[in-house]
Amino acid sequence: MSRPYLVRVAEDPADREACFAVRKEVFVGEQGVPADLEYDAYDAGAVHVLAIREDGTPLGTGRLLYGEAAAAKTDGDPAVGSLGRLAVTQAARGLGVGAALVAAIEDAARARGLAAVDLHAQTHALGFYERLGYVAYGAEYLEAGIPHRAMRRVL
Repeated sequence: MSRPYLVRVAEDPADREACFAVRKEVFVGEQGVPADLEYDAYDAGAVHVLAIREDGTPLGTGRLLYGEAAAAKTDGDPAVGSLGRLAVTQAARGLGVGAALVAAIEDAARARGLAAVDLHAQTHALGFYERLGYVAYGAEYLEAGIPHRAMRRVL
């Protein structure tokens, strides 16, 4: 059965703007994350992925950091990427968009020769990531005032 949306790497400016619009809706609007924390210097060099309906409606996004940018978010291992800013619009939740975005980010990580992907999961999302093969490690901590745990999946 085909999905009612496409997932692709956001390579052009319009796709990137759609990614940022989803992040603004979910993180800034719904979760109250300050915009100055949501958007950072890592966005410029990240691989952004976008889930979008055929009519152009953006449904979700996520990003992959790798190289030096990922080292700042992980344990410094150059073979580990950092999955982040995964967001799915309220209207698209339950359609498998989040899992499809994670798969696309993992594909991008493999294409760059990475051996694993780390992420900082909001604690309410631990089960989602565990179902996708991620394992939590370390203590719970606050990021942007929201409880998180570090997780990793070996590719």
